[in-house]
Amino acid sequence: MSEQFTTEFEHIRPQLRAYILRMTASVADTEDIVQDTWIKASQNIGAFQGHSSLKTWLFAIASNLAKDQLRRKKRWTEDCTDICRQEALGNRAFFEEAMHIRQHSPQGHFEIKEHIAFCFTCIAKSLPLEQQLALLLKEVYGFKIKEIAEIMATSEAMTKYHLHTGRSKMIDIFERRCALINKEGVCHQCTELNGIFNPKQNAQVELVKIDMAREAGNKDKEALFDLRMQIVQHIDPFDSDAAALQLHHLEHNRTVMEAYLRNNPSAPEETV
Repeated sequence: MSEQFTTEFEHIRPQLRAYILRMTASVADTEDIVQDTWIKASQNIGAFQGHSSLKTWLFAIASNLAKDQLRRKKRWTEDCTDICRQEALGNRAFFEEAMHIRQHSPQGHFEIKEHIAFCFTCIAKSLPLEQQLALLLKEVYGFKIKEIAEIMATSEAMTKYHLHTGRSKMIDIFERRCALINKEGVCHQCTELNGIFNPKQNAQVELVKIDMAREAGNKDKEALFDLRMQIVQHIDPFDSDAAALQLHHLEHNRTVMEAYLRNNPSAPEETV
């Protein structure tokens, strides 16, 4: 195995970890899949002929490993954040640990922009898996259509279809739900949580720092979604001022949704 390959893999690893976490919502699964990607890539580096970039090749390996795991699991529901919020309200241990992280961890700061990215991760898991992947690869990680088609082992036409339908669905969900976009939206969790973790901080003052919230009345739905994606692009869920707090929150949501889906067999099955 070449030293150059090791160096390049380590350079790509942070993006790879963030991508897999946004697919799986599980830190443990993410670490396993990234490690398995390293092993598989190391064993097959001789077969890599450079027709695509090493980054594209590694993302393809990681995507396939993640899809193999996720095929066995149901997709989350569009109202997953409501379900998880309700469970959190009755979970004292969850809030005690969250407050401990908030007070003692250097990555325990709550920022509304971080929660916007967190919310995207959760709600995107309600999409069919291929739509979720296409959206992440294009809108968050900047791959071109040709590269995404290679990563997903499909045609460019199908890639464009998955991207269009996934993007349209997410725009519709956020338009109906997010109070930062539509003032009549049902979800105010960003400001609610800001009140819990930053009681002396004015949420409205924080909101005006975020382009998406500031432009909510002036931009169309497509442009507002693009602003949301810009926020997601610039946040590494493993390495940000709020990483420890948000990962704790994500683990709670994953646990709640897995239990919810087990107890609700009528929830939709995964389609790949």
